[in-house]
Formats: sequence, C-alpha cells, structure tokens
Amino acid sequence: MRRDTFLKSLAAMAAAGALPLSANAAANLKMMIPANPGGGWDSTGRALGKALQDAGVASAVSYENKGGAAGALGLAQFVNASKGDPNALMVMGAVMLGGIITGKPPVSLTQATPIARITSEYNVFVLPANSPFKTMKDVVDAMKKDPGSVKWGGGSRGSTEHIAAAMIAREAGVDASKINYVPFRGGGEATAAILGGNVTVGGSGYSEFAQYIESGKMKGIAVTSAARLKGINIPTLKEQGINVEIGNWRGVYAAPGITPEQRKALTDMVLAAMKSKSWAESLEKNAWTPAVLTGPAFDEFVDREFASLRAIMVKSGMI
Repeated sequence: MRRDTFLKSLAAMAAAGALPLSANAAANLKMMIPANPGGGWDSTGRALGKALQDAGVASAVSYENKGGAAGALGLAQFVNASKGDPNALMVMGAVMLGGIITGKPPVSLTQATPIARITSEYNVFVLPANSPFKTMKDVVDAMKKDPGSVKWGGGSRGSTEHIAAAMIAREAGVDASKINYVPFRGGGEATAAILGGNVTVGGSGYSEFAQYIESGKMKGIAVTSAARLKGINIPTLKEQGINVEIGNWRGVYAAPGITPEQRKALTDMVLAAMKSKSWAESLEKNAWTPAVLTGPAFDEFVDREFASLRAIMVKSGMI
C-alpha cells in the first residue's frame, strides 16, 4: 500500500472511531520497555518508536523503562496503569514468557492485548577478552568438573540464554539445576559484568555484544542458531557437538481493555512502521531477522511458545 493511500485509510478509520484517540493527526504513543536501558528490549522499543514516527503514524513516542523479573514488573505496571489506553504499547518476547513460567507473577500476559511479533534473534555466548578459556569446549569441560565454577551471565531467570545454558548443561551430562546462572535486569548490566570478569561466560542477542566482539573486548564462542549467522564468523553450538538450538523473538502488546477496532488500528500502525526506512536500518544494524506475525496467528503462536518453553525448561531441570 502506498504511504499516501495508507494515511488516507487512517483518516477514514479515525473518523469512524477505530483509531487511538490522538490518531486523527498522528498518535502520541507511550512505550513500556520492561527492562533496564541498554538491552534488547530497550533497543527494540526505541527502534520501533522511531519507525512509527518515520512512517508518519506517531507524532511522538515517550518511553518508560521498568526492569526486573524477566519483564514481569514492567508487565504488571503496564497492565495496571494502562487499562483502556489506546495509545499504550509494551515490548515483550520469549524472555517474558520464560520469566512468567519460572516466576509465576500475579499478573498474566493474557490481560494485555496482543499486537504483533516483529523480530527474531539468536543468542551468542561470549567470553571476556582476558578469559583463560578460548572455546565453548573449555567452558563445558570446566562445568563438567564443577558446575558451580562456571558463572553464566545473562538476562532474567527464564530468558532464552538461561534456557540455552541449561540445555548445554543437560547435553554435557551435567545436572542443569546446579548451573551457576547470574541474572541481570538489562543488557547494560550484563555487558558490564562480562567486561569486568564478574561472570565466566555471557549470553544475549548478537546485537548487544556486536561492538565489543568487533573491538576485541569480547570473544564470541557460540551461537544458538542452526547455521552460522550471515557475515558473523562464530560457530554454532551444533558445529561444536552440542545439540542445542533456540531462538529469541520479540513482539509488542497493547493495553488491556481496548476495543477490537483500536487493536486493529494499532496493528496497522505497527505494520506501517515495519515498512519504514528507519526499521530496515535497525534490522541491518542489529542483525535482527524480520518475523512479523499479527492477529489470531500471533495469539496462537504465543500459546504454542508457552507450551514449548515450559516443556524445554522441565526437560532441562529448570522447573
């Protein structure tokens, strides 16, 4: 759809009351980022906000960071403070599902309104440049001798890197419940811990560590994808004889209690943002894979992901 045609359709929907209240011109959106600054959700939320403005469907986007409990603290605040607000969005993803499974927070993701899955990204495991270890085999060998001696640093409990670490332990014949996993509220905190040598090995999306890998401050030792990431010379876990593959996706939800028409309007706005030049640049810069899914298909995907992650976590000894 041409941009001028799209904007005309927005105007028609606004006249019919199908758009967020401020969207007669362009919406003033509020973006909840349920993590501390510097991580994947933070960069995703701010990139999406910029793309919404670039597409002409948002006149302004304000951001609020609320980290902790794999996004559950931000989810609780979003659910309780944004009921019926057609201009509120929240970044979420696989990490939040894992955190809900392990933490059992008092609020439920089903209280919010699904909008879209937008990206997929695989995790990379890294060592600080001065680590005595050189490869994932070195890490696994040390873990076999003493599981507690290897500190795995990453996102909150239940994050994809936490699950991946547990799966690696299980593949190595180590009791996954005994791994020494150190959770952080945001990518910035995890990065600082890795660079400072406060953890043995760190895991996160490639985009969060890219500058440190390229500058030589970190050494990438494994990715959780089936094949090597395009243009990135880091071996997969499977290449190294560790049969583990797990991806990390990110999406966006809207507030509880909005109307079906308002949900559709927000979905159309996000889809418009996905077609913007700004979003294309963010995908390339961060090595994100576009993975757009909306409507009932997204609802069903989230349900399947809950079941799949729970099964993986039970099998890996995490719950």
